[in-house]
Amino acid sequence: MGASESTLSSSQSTPILTPPLEEGSLTDILVRKVYSSSTPGTVDPKVLLELFSMYRDYQEEKTQKISTNQEEIENKIEVADALAIKLLQRLNYSVSAMKASSQKLSEVPALQVEIGELKGRLTEVINNCDALYRRIAAECPQCLRSSVKPFAVTAAAAIMLYPHYTTTQK
Repeated sequence: MGASESTLSSSQSTPILTPPLEEGSLTDILVRKVYSSSTPGTVDPKVLLELFSMYRDYQEEKTQKISTNQEEIENKIEVADALAIKLLQRLNYSVSAMKASSQKLSEVPALQVEIGELKGRLTEVINNCDALYRRIAAECPQCLRSSVKPFAVTAAAAIMLYPHYTTTQK
């Protein structure tokens, strides 16, 4: 800016318009006739060139500022795009995980029904085995009766070990 300040100070010392020599009073200036470009009262070409040069410098500074701002905005847009892509990837991953979980959870009621059916069958088998052991215990010789234990006691122990299989959730 040092060059344009020195240009400004030098332009302030030199008048832009040179007044015509014959005009001296306010009335002469107000009612004067339009002069051609070759007559006095026109802009000094050196001053005009200096003004254009200052304007060009001003425009170049503005252009540089605009270019810098535009680059900064483009960089910010690139960062925002990268973040948006990462967020979209995370969202897609979350959606696929939720779909997989939903699909697995939708199978739970069917599995509960199947577990209930298997529990019913197991109870039936345990009851049949228990009845069989009772019959064996009742009909077996006296010497073997102490070694035969009812199956229901063993089934009760299994139920105590696995209590979550004992309740049917519907």
